[in-house]
Amino acid sequence: MRSRPSSHLKLWLSVLTVLSVATVKAPARKVESISVPGARAFPESITSTSDGALFVGRVGDGGIVRVKPRSAESAVFVRPGAMGSRSILGVFADEASSTLWACSNDLSALGGPATGSDTGSALKGFDLKTGSGKRSISLPGAHAYCNDITVDTKGSVYVTDSANPTILKLSPGATTFEVFARDSAFSPPQGGAGLDGIAFGSDGNLYVTTYTVGELVRVEVKDGRAVRVTTLSGTHHLKLPDALRALGDNSFLLIEGSGRLDRVVIQGDAFAVRPIRGGFATPTSVTRIGTIAWVSEGQLSFFFDPSKNNASPSLPFRIYAVPLREEDTK
Repeated sequence: MRSRPSSHLKLWLSVLTVLSVATVKAPARKVESISVPGARAFPESITSTSDGALFVGRVGDGGIVRVKPRSAESAVFVRPGAMGSRSILGVFADEASSTLWACSNDLSALGGPATGSDTGSALKGFDLKTGSGKRSISLPGAHAYCNDITVDTKGSVYVTDSANPTILKLSPGATTFEVFARDSAFSPPQGGAGLDGIAFGSDGNLYVTTYTVGELVRVEVKDGRAVRVTTLSGTHHLKLPDALRALGDNSFLLIEGSGRLDRVVIQGDAFAVRPIRGGFATPTSVTRIGTIAWVSEGQLSFFFDPSKNNASPSLPFRIYAVPLREEDTK
């Protein structure tokens, strides 16, 4: 004869059932945005590593913020002024060399950090694991402006100079830059910015954006050298195109500073644009982790526009998670 369970056993069975159901049905926590520390952070660029860590450069406060993988915990990773650095613009995580590359520019006259000792523009290299300084290479010329960064398969580093019509290259082991490409298509207009975003396409060519003019330009690469520069025509006129990040099959994620994240597909000497998400307040950069695009919202008009000196940006500054459709990742 089977005995009946005691009242205590019944109670425990009920509790276990409830806990089991709760465990199965509890929804996974979604992180829709992450705050960037600093009342004057003005995040300008964002990059990521294969483990899901995010790195954000700050124009206003200087330094680089790191967001831990699979969490919303953010903290200063590279302190303001490290290795003489000033305002941090482009950042690029080069896992092959364990280097976090960063563009540093002296914007103290606009309210940027005064803690660094640099008086010009430089490319900084920090250890990707510890944040300690590794290298500092000044850009050539008295009025250079290091903006964004990419790295090729051989470890050479390429940067855009927004103040001059040049793409600069730093070969492995080199201590100075060489001019990789110079063209009138890169020229900044009077009172505006020139070259900005930069990324290699799956075709092996280099692609760049020009911020004020709003162009997407291809630099054909052959045997490691720039051989032809072509301004591409598009299905949509780009408004303040900024960061460019490769996807696949010659497509890119592209930020329009006017407020939008796009997917851009290269089609011969043209490109097609599909909007992914709009409504950002001066978005500045994007990086991809799996099926999520992380967008930095810079609110840079409050930093660069003198007419807004007495106005305040919306705090805290944030980076936003944008889910990508499967077709957007190819």
